[in-house]
Amino acid sequence: MLKGIETVVYFVEDVKRACAWYREALGVEPNYDTEHYAGFTVAGDEFGLHPGKAGAGGQTAYWSVADVDAAVAHFVAHGAQVSKAPEDVGGGIKVGTVRDPFGNDIGLIQNPHGPNR
Repeated sequence: MLKGIETVVYFVEDVKRACAWYREALGVEPNYDTEHYAGFTVAGDEFGLHPGKAGAGGQTAYWSVADVDAAVAHFVAHGAQVSKAPEDVGGGIKVGTVRDPFGNDIGLIQNPHGPNR
Protein backbone atom coordinates (compact mmCIF):
# COMPACT_ATOMS: atom_id res chain seq x y z
CA MET A 1 0.00 0.00 0.00
CA LEU A 2 2.47 2.69 1.11
CA LYS A 3 5.40 3.06 -1.25
CA GLY A 4 7.45 5.68 0.61
CA ILE A 5 7.47 9.39 1.25
CA GLU A 6 6.81 11.52 -1.81
CA THR A 7 6.12 14.94 -0.31
CA VAL A 8 6.56 16.44 3.14
CA VAL A 9 4.68 19.73 3.50
CA TYR A 10 5.52 22.40 6.06
CA PHE A 11 2.96 25.12 6.72
CA VAL A 12 4.21 28.70 6.79
CA GLU A 13 2.42 32.04 6.97
CA ASP A 14 4.66 33.66 4.31
CA VAL A 15 5.60 31.25 1.51
CA LYS A 16 7.93 33.72 -0.25
CA ARG A 17 9.91 34.43 2.93
CA ALA A 18 10.06 30.74 3.83
CA CYS A 19 11.12 29.83 0.29
CA ALA A 20 14.03 32.28 0.49
CA TRP A 21 15.09 30.88 3.88
CA TYR A 22 14.92 27.26 2.73
CA ARG A 23 16.69 28.09 -0.56
CA GLU A 24 19.63 29.27 1.56
CA ALA A 25 19.41 26.58 4.27
CA LEU A 26 18.98 23.65 1.85
CA GLY A 27 21.36 25.01 -0.75
CA VAL A 28 19.01 24.15 -3.63
CA GLU A 29 16.68 26.10 -5.87
CA PRO A 30 12.94 25.44 -5.65
CA ASN A 31 11.43 23.51 -8.53
CA TYR A 32 8.12 25.27 -7.91
CA ASP A 33 7.85 28.76 -6.43
CA THR A 34 4.56 30.64 -6.14
CA GLU A 35 2.80 32.51 -3.35
CA HIS A 36 0.57 29.44 -2.88
CA TYR A 37 3.24 26.72 -2.75
CA ALA A 38 6.99 26.27 -3.03
CA GLY A 39 8.65 22.91 -3.50
CA PHE A 40 12.24 21.69 -3.41
CA THR A 41 13.55 18.31 -4.49
CA VAL A 42 15.72 16.98 -1.68
CA ALA A 43 17.34 13.59 -2.34
CA GLY A 44 14.46 12.62 -4.63
CA ASP A 45 11.66 13.70 -2.27
CA GLU A 46 9.51 16.80 -2.34
CA PHE A 47 10.07 19.30 0.49
CA GLY A 48 7.02 21.56 0.25
CA LEU A 49 5.95 24.88 1.74
CA HIS A 50 2.24 25.66 1.91
CA PRO A 51 0.42 28.70 3.32
CA GLY A 52 -1.05 28.11 6.75
CA LYS A 53 -0.34 27.91 10.45
CA ALA A 54 2.83 26.01 11.40
CA GLY A 55 2.33 22.57 12.89
CA ALA A 56 5.02 22.43 15.58
CA GLY A 57 4.22 19.81 18.18
CA GLY A 58 2.33 17.60 15.73
CA GLN A 59 3.85 15.07 13.37
CA THR A 60 7.55 15.28 12.60
CA ALA A 61 9.14 14.07 9.38
CA TYR A 62 12.70 12.81 9.84
CA TRP A 63 15.14 13.51 7.03
CA SER A 64 18.19 11.28 6.64
CA VAL A 65 21.56 12.92 7.23
CA ALA A 66 25.13 11.59 7.34
CA ASP A 67 25.95 13.44 10.58
CA VAL A 68 23.07 14.62 12.77
CA ASP A 69 25.27 16.92 14.89
CA ALA A 70 26.59 18.68 11.80
CA ALA A 71 23.09 18.94 10.31
CA VAL A 72 21.68 20.50 13.47
CA ALA A 73 24.59 22.96 13.56
CA HIS A 74 23.99 23.83 9.89
CA PHE A 75 20.32 24.67 10.43
CA VAL A 76 21.08 26.60 13.63
CA ALA A 77 23.68 28.65 11.70
CA HIS A 78 20.85 29.57 9.30
CA GLY A 79 18.54 30.72 12.11
CA ALA A 80 16.74 27.56 13.23
CA GLN A 81 16.48 26.67 16.91
CA VAL A 82 17.19 23.31 18.49
CA SER A 83 13.90 21.66 19.50
CA LYS A 84 15.48 18.43 20.65
CA ALA A 85 19.25 18.08 20.88
CA PRO A 86 20.79 15.14 19.03
CA GLU A 87 20.76 11.94 21.02
CA ASP A 88 21.71 8.32 20.51
CA VAL A 89 18.54 6.22 20.54
CA GLY A 90 20.33 2.89 20.21
CA GLY A 91 21.70 0.77 17.41
CA GLY A 92 23.96 3.55 16.20
CA ILE A 93 20.94 5.72 15.39
CA LYS A 94 20.99 9.39 16.38
CA VAL A 95 18.07 11.81 16.07
CA GLY A 96 17.59 15.51 16.64
CA THR A 97 15.01 18.14 15.79
CA VAL A 98 15.30 21.79 14.81
CA ARG A 99 12.54 24.38 14.54
CA ASP A 100 12.58 26.62 11.48
CA PRO A 101 11.91 30.37 11.85
CA PHE A 102 8.28 29.67 10.84
CA GLY A 103 7.49 27.28 13.74
CA ASN A 104 7.90 23.91 11.99
CA ASP A 105 9.92 21.04 13.44
CA ILE A 106 12.36 19.33 11.08
CA GLY A 107 13.45 15.90 12.22
CA LEU A 108 16.99 14.77 11.39
CA ILE A 109 18.09 11.14 11.63
CA GLN A 110 21.49 9.53 11.27
CA ASN A 111 20.74 5.85 10.75
CA PRO A 112 23.48 3.47 9.59
CA HIS A 113 20.81 0.85 8.93
CA GLY A 114 18.28 3.06 7.11
CA PRO A 115 17.41 3.01 3.42
CA ASN A 116 19.22 6.34 2.80
CA ARG A 117 22.51 5.50 4.47
